[in-house]
Amino acid sequence: MKVYRIPDETKVLIFDIDSTLYTNPEYAKEQIDSQVRHFADIRGISHDEGRKLVRNFRSEWAKTHEGKKISLGNLLTHFGISIEQSIQWRKTLFDPAKYLSRDEKLIQTLDALSRKYYIICVTNNPVEPAARTLQVIGIQNYIKKVIGLDSTKKSKPAKEIFELALKTAQNVLDTPVEFNNCISIGDRYDIDLALPLELGMGAILVDGVNDVYGLTSLL
Repeated sequence: MKVYRIPDETKVLIFDIDSTLYTNPEYAKEQIDSQVRHFADIRGISHDEGRKLVRNFRSEWAKTHEGKKISLGNLLTHFGISIEQSIQWRKTLFDPAKYLSRDEKLIQTLDALSRKYYIICVTNNPVEPAARTLQVIGIQNYIKKVIGLDSTKKSKPAKEIFELALKTAQNVLDTPVEFNNCISIGDRYDIDLALPLELGMGAILVDGVNDVYGLTSLL
């Protein structure tokens, strides 16, 4: 875990989901690879050729963007696959129940955190498969709102996603809420944390769910 900033008055926790609220490298890899395989099938190329295209694009992107990473949804738009198409793919290709299970320790953690903070999830997956993931691991009752790829048609690190998260909290909480009352928590700095820090939010980088367990003592 690496703490970049914790606001003096934190009111809202904004969690990434995949590889943050669960740790399952096989499922994390499958989410990416299933889309790459589907992309390759549409292009009429082999799966290995599709993987190579994506890998090479990521490498070239990093070279020209100061080493930053690009989300798969944004990457695929450069190959003519719209965000709308990515949304439909993810709704049908992902099955969290095959890989994940109920996490009692995470349930206890989110129960404790939800007593102090308003909790939102912001994900680059559509709301439907994201909600299924939360249900499988047993924490759906503690997440007040899921903001997904289909909520704004934008993929993190787009500003619109975090603006919607803030607006959602502002519409619900009785006290004023601004970016400096929020903490973004995720496993990828470039995707989950860099922009929130620029917006004035707090930020915590986690290396999977074991770090999330420790948030009750940190916060």
